[in-house]
Amino acid sequence: MLGLLKNKKILVVVAHPDDEVLGLGATMYDLIHYHGCEVRCIILGEGITSRADQRDQQLWETELATHRKNIYEAQKSIGYQSVGIYSLPDNRFDSVALLDIIKIIEKEKVDFKPEVIFTHHGGDVNIDHQRTFESVITATRPLEHEGVKCIITFETFSGTEWRASTDPKHFIPNIYHEISQEGLAAKIKAMEQYEFEKRNFPHPRSPEALKIAAQRWGIVIGKPMAEVFHLVRSIS
Repeated sequence: MLGLLKNKKILVVVAHPDDEVLGLGATMYDLIHYHGCEVRCIILGEGITSRADQRDQQLWETELATHRKNIYEAQKSIGYQSVGIYSLPDNRFDSVALLDIIKIIEKEKVDFKPEVIFTHHGGDVNIDHQRTFESVITATRPLEHEGVKCIITFETFSGTEWRASTDPKHFIPNIYHEISQEGLAAKIKAMEQYEFEKRNFPHPRSPEALKIAAQRWGIVIGKPMAEVFHLVRSIS
């Protein structure tokens, strides 16, 4: 199905630095390098300050600068053409008016004019992921002149899979993309750029776990490796 996105303008909307890699790093690589897509990522949150009891950006000034540098390093690994970086409070998106997040996405839409948006699964355990999904859906209401015709959600390792087993909001993929070896290598390389986010095995963000997850989804469709998605809306 993702082959139908050939030459499309794609906006990737994520909550935190590294979500763009975890969710669709290999697929982004393939869409850019093999399908002629133009991809812009927007990263809404600063991704650091929730590690302290109180949000104090000055206290984390050095780490925030490193995090921002890591975003650009990860961008080079994947190859997406542009990035927009915002500073919403990490893991505190519920303290921000939903309209303010929607306005960011609406402005990005006007400037970039995407035909497709990839974003978080709305049932993720992370509140920032939930609010990002809600904002995308609201900002792309299917009105007469809406340019976004396709909305696709992804799983975010160390978030999506941690939803309680009894919860009805689990991520259920209905799009499977066979990823290339080059795409997986780019994803792992990009993830390793994030100094504060990468982890050792068996953490889901480790290189070994990323490969295992890709192989697991590949087995489901009889392919060596895959990334998976959920189609929320497609208008033709």
